Amino acid sequence: MPSPLFADRPAQPPEPGAVDALISQTRRLRGEVDAVRRDAVADDDDPQQRWQRALCDLAVHQLDDLGAHLGQLRAGVPAELVPETAPGADPGAEVGFDGGLDGGLDGGFDAGFDGALDATLASDPGAAYGRAAPPRTGSLLSRVGSAEWNLLTDEVSWSEELYQIFGRAHESGPMSLDEMPSMVFAEDQSVLQAMVTDCLIDGKPIDGEFRIVRTDGRVRTVHMTGEPVLDSDGCTASMWAVLRDVSELRRSQRAVRESRDSLERSRRIEQTERRVAVELQEAVLPPWRGSLRFAHDGPAPLDVAAHYLPAATPGLIGGDWYDALALPDGDALLTVGDLTGHGVAATSSMAMLLGALRGMAVAGIRPAALMGHLNQLLETSVQPALGSAMCCRYDPVAQTVTWAQAGHPAPLLFRDGTGHVLRRPEGVLLGATTGAVYGEGRTRLLPGDVLVLHTDGLTRGSGAGGGLGDDTGARRLLALGPRLSGARDAQDGVRAVVEEFGEEQREDDACVMVVRVGH
Repeated sequence: MPSPLFADRPAQPPEPGAVDALISQTRRLRGEVDAVRRDAVADDDDPQQRWQRALCDLAVHQLDDLGAHLGQLRAGVPAELVPETAPGADPGAEVGFDGGLDGGLDGGFDAGFDGALDATLASDPGAAYGRAAPPRTGSLLSRVGSAEWNLLTDEVSWSEELYQIFGRAHESGPMSLDEMPSMVFAEDQSVLQAMVTDCLIDGKPIDGEFRIVRTDGRVRTVHMTGEPVLDSDGCTASMWAVLRDVSELRRSQRAVRESRDSLERSRRIEQTERRVAVELQEAVLPPWRGSLRFAHDGPAPLDVAAHYLPAATPGLIGGDWYDALALPDGDALLTVGDLTGHGVAATSSMAMLLGALRGMAVAGIRPAALMGHLNQLLETSVQPALGSAMCCRYDPVAQTVTWAQAGHPAPLLFRDGTGHVLRRPEGVLLGATTGAVYGEGRTRLLPGDVLVLHTDGLTRGSGAGGGLGDDTGARRLLALGPRLSGARDAQDGVRAVVEEFGEEQREDDACVMVVRVGH
């Protein structure tokens, strides 16, 4: 049955006040258990008192663990990343467990914990020694057993739970201290021997763990705590111990450590991949600072500026690019594009594609044919991806721009403060189909015209709906017409676009290029 403390509560991060209240309640319970433990120390010769004290010790350990985890939860540190507390240490002190926090909880935790503890301590101590029905399998008490070895009479007493832990038949009887090492891992036998020797000879308490191999072949990890019982002369007359099967606990701790290590490795890999992606992107994209001028000897030179806008999530380094290049025949290449995906794969594919694009443009290949070659290149790439691209070739003598596109937003042309979207020639996404044919468009540019090229991440989802087909972003760009036409240079135009779109929590990265035709 679920604990009343957690029943019917939604799965959401705990409020700080709730965590403080849990810490205060745990601290109060620990004090009450300490008081019960002190009362149970009255008579070491009484098996019931010893059993009660052992249960209180176990409860205190559990509350210490709970206090440490709650303290780390309040501090915002995952509890599984905190080193295990050494035996005997006070984990509450490390995390402000005794910091005097006050708070209250409903009676569910009180009733659940105090009721179980009272019922255990008030039960017949003979139940701990096998004279009552054992607790149900899987309960806490079925994993805790007790034993006493009388050194004067050689009598040994085992609780029923201890037979279950060791997988030993009751008719076989309890095991003496000399017999126990036969079930203990060879590597752990020295641990058990040292604990028993220190207890019997030096009167030291027992507190340690060892692994056993049960008769059915199953391996269990056992935590053993105990103390010597002294006679009137101060000599050890017997030794009692509480043995707890902590196999599941240790297995869970190993799983936590392994998952933590795996998570840490994944984080390091992600950080490395992001760093490589950023470095590759910075190496490929033009290191522009301000405007660039092309065809400045012609009648209508170009003033070009561009900007990269990252996604809201820092790790999403995509395959967006922009570039402008003076060609050998005096023309100028203008291009923007975007590859699907993020990280090193996207940026490396972008570097390959942009390098091929530059080479073919320098070789004189026209925009439509160039798009066909890029499509074939991406289709046969080792890292298959889809991409959209825009390739423009500006002729400063004819003052015309010839362009082709592959599933990409069309350029926006602004003239005399008014903007419109150029009509797109045909062209599917790069890598989408074999043998795709791409059309070309041609537009004459006049002095003072402004051409805006961008990737779809700039305007995608800019409207209230943010869905597919939402043209709010494009309309916002067109509304910048007066500012773009009145800008001093291309860099000032880029600044206007970034002021309009740069602060948005965009899902994808984006590029924008502003081209201003000079007089």
